Amino acid sequence: MGRHGTIAGRKAAQDAKRGQLFTKYARAITVAAKDGGDPEYNISLKHAIDKAKNINMPNDNITRAIKKGTGELASESYEAGSFEGYGPGGVAIIVDVLTDNKNRTTSTVKHAFDKYNGNLGVPGCVSYMFNRKGVIIIEKTPVIKEDAVLEAALEAGAEDVLTHDDSFEILTEPEDFAAISDALHKAGYDFVESDVEFLPSIEATPNEDELKILKKLIEMLEDNDDVQKVYTNSTVDLYEVETD
Repeated sequence: MGRHGTIAGRKAAQDAKRGQLFTKYARAITVAAKDGGDPEYNISLKHAIDKAKNINMPNDNITRAIKKGTGELASESYEAGSFEGYGPGGVAIIVDVLTDNKNRTTSTVKHAFDKYNGNLGVPGCVSYMFNRKGVIIIEKTPVIKEDAVLEAALEAGAEDVLTHDDSFEILTEPEDFAAISDALHKAGYDFVESDVEFLPSIEATPNEDELKILKKLIEMLEDNDDVQKVYTNSTVDLYEVETD
């Protein structure tokens, strides 16, 4: 399955780190809510809430995060940022963060790269190997027909629809993502995942030993509450890699 991974792998990873994901998504909601607490008039907030609901984040958590963003509840001040570098096997890595202490986050991200044979680089050192795209994943089921998904996605303005063994992957331009997501929701489709992501245009294929170390690096980064998402250009699905 390569970069895409399997539905089972994605769900297993989500289940294993659900508590951490709640913390990360709450931060994203809080930051988005600074521009207004009504998701009907704040597309970024609506998207952040949709992501949280996809992993069954409790409504109370969502409401509390919104109130922190609007100032109704006390909250830390978070700053968005990103880091770029190389992992084992020359795999390019982008790390998106939301942090209330940039020095702390920089130190912990650098430590993870150093510990697992990576090199933290300067902004732009690997991002040229990626394209920014909206990605919507819909699980295949007996009642969801491929022709119907293709028609709904393309009519809504999607750039492409990729068919995998267990899912449909819908690609959009970033500026069209919110409208297409909304149209597919209204058409009755539920999403396994939906986000604007970095998709690799140049890929790397590390060997078996490099993959094991790479997975440990990615796991260490993802275990950091400041880290929102980690992207790689590995052609191998890291969910499927077993570490010692």
